[in-house]
Amino acid sequence: MLRSLMMSLWVSILFLTLTGCGSMVPENDADKQYQDSQVQGTIQAFKDVDPSIQSFFDSAYGYAVFPSIGSGAIGIGGAGGNGQVFQQRNLIGYCQMGQANIGLALGGQTYSEIIFFQNAAALATFQAGQTAFDARANAVAAASGAGTAADYQDGVVVFTKPLDGLMFQAAIGGQHFSYAPLVH
Repeated sequence: MLRSLMMSLWVSILFLTLTGCGSMVPENDADKQYQDSQVQGTIQAFKDVDPSIQSFFDSAYGYAVFPSIGSGAIGIGGAGGNGQVFQQRNLIGYCQMGQANIGLALGGQTYSEIIFFQNAAALATFQAGQTAFDARANAVAAASGAGTAADYQDGVVVFTKPLDGLMFQAAIGGQHFSYAPLVH
């Protein structure tokens, strides 16, 4: 029984890692409206938890919002989610995050993530698919006042907010991002 459960989780993690999370670009108006509402809800949820994060929305050159990233692991893990990219508060495209890690890891969780870009160069690096890092090491957990203590590293600052689940993790790995521009 335990072996079957572990095999199911491994297959789920592998599938999530290999397939990304489906298409990062909404396929129709209903999907776009749903994603828009999820992104706006996520932004509001971060502001509700930490009103000081507003200063990043006001001053950042751009930002990427991932409403829900699913993550799971038994030793080897993976995560993925889709989001939207903004430049000076205007939607400019869609993004996808994929993550893989190995080490001591067990569990599953979902979380939201917002990445702020300090300047045009940091946003351009993200758009080119050259941004990759271990967000667990660089991320600031959304909490009251966290925005006042956070600062950019290499033009980027990441905030995360847990949604559901529990994950024990002492693993190494990294997040990689893909970007698709908004088509008018």
